Amino acid sequence: GRRLVLLVMCVGYFLVLLDVTVVNVALPAIGADLGVGVSGLQWVVDGYTLALAALLLAGGGLGDRWGHRRAVLAGLVLLGLASLACGLAPDAGPLVAARVALGAGAAVLLPGTLAVLARAFPGRAEQARAIGVWAGVGSLALPAGPLLGGLLVQGPGWRWVFLLTVPVVLVAGPVVAVLVPVDPAPASGRPDWAGTALGAAALAAATFAVIEAGHAPTAAAVAAAVAVLAGAGFVLVERRVADPLLPPGLLARPAFGVANALAGVMNLGSFGMLFLLTLFLQAVQHRPALTAGLATVPMLLPLAVLAPLAGRAVAGRGPRPLAVAGLLLAAAGLGLQALWTADTPYTALLPAMLCWNVGLALLTPAVVAAALAAAPAGRAGLASGVTNTARQAGGAIGIAACGALAGDPTDPAGFLAGLHLAALLAAGLYVMGAAVALIALPARSPALPTKRISERS
Repeated sequence: GRRLVLLVMCVGYFLVLLDVTVVNVALPAIGADLGVGVSGLQWVVDGYTLALAALLLAGGGLGDRWGHRRAVLAGLVLLGLASLACGLAPDAGPLVAARVALGAGAAVLLPGTLAVLARAFPGRAEQARAIGVWAGVGSLALPAGPLLGGLLVQGPGWRWVFLLTVPVVLVAGPVVAVLVPVDPAPASGRPDWAGTALGAAALAAATFAVIEAGHAPTAAAVAAAVAVLAGAGFVLVERRVADPLLPPGLLARPAFGVANALAGVMNLGSFGMLFLLTLFLQAVQHRPALTAGLATVPMLLPLAVLAPLAGRAVAGRGPRPLAVAGLLLAAAGLGLQALWTADTPYTALLPAMLCWNVGLALLTPAVVAAALAAAPAGRAGLASGVTNTARQAGGAIGIAACGALAGDPTDPAGFLAGLHLAALLAAGLYVMGAAVALIALPARSPALPTKRISERS
């Protein structure tokens, strides 16, 4: 029974990440069909990742209060409805709005999947192994998204990139209702609506400032000021409310704070460069959508095979060795991308993509397991929300920053120069992250939380 629960939660995680990656290969088709420029396409991607990042903490907290089974079901329903709205969107505005709703559904679903696993696999070793499987299956969405997107774009059209989620949700929802047990005693407490609103405003304004910096400097400056004010308000609110969205003492735990910082840096580089990769393959190297998707298929093997094995290694050796190795390997892969040109053959692209994704396969279960292990007992939902907030916030900023650095792919020379700079900056962040992980992450994991996930510490 626990294996079936693990499978269903992996499907939920896969859907959340698929909605990040599957749209990338469809961006040129969406832009041509709806008349959307590069900054608009960034919002098609970031509308989802931004809502996901901004609401993940609230999603984890609501799961602790409602019960994570109920949260997973609610997230699946919203995911299905928003995917339908994306597929039927008549122009760019409704599409971005539907992508925001899609991110909200994912924000409710994602923390619930990890929290359900924490209750189903309470022991330290078995929980780390389950996280490895969860990370491995979810990571399949990174290479599977461009491949699936390419097939759909060149087949029935880009709208089916979104519509395909609907039948999956219709199958997964009843399975969750039958297989996942009801949470025994959801936690009490009032939702921190002020903290949720201020945190979302700070992240949205910061992302807007990065995206529009090169297009509308005045608007970007105003957005940056709003981000600073909203961020300061968030900190003040969290210190004063009785039941904060993000307890101030939580990030004061060194291992927890470092693990989440590394999670953000990981997705900043991976999502940002994935956004550029799909544009590079199609707009610069002029590959059709399906061919561009097929070009990413070899990235599937290390993510699928190594992430579960890395979860087992974390259980035995702790998160530090895997995190350091993963960051350095990913940095090497990104550094190689700084050598790409419009004429670089695929055989020269492949080593960079493989090295990059082997690193991610090692890193993902290490940082997630380290964050869960450092969290208070009974707060798996909150810990999952914080970790995934860090990851998705990093991804949203990474897409915005890398897109701003690279610019318009119809200018191949300028785009390549920006891609090279983005790759080197991301690689440098990964190297610095490895140094921090070597110093601050524990050599061996402490016992993972074994109390009920619904209890409050």
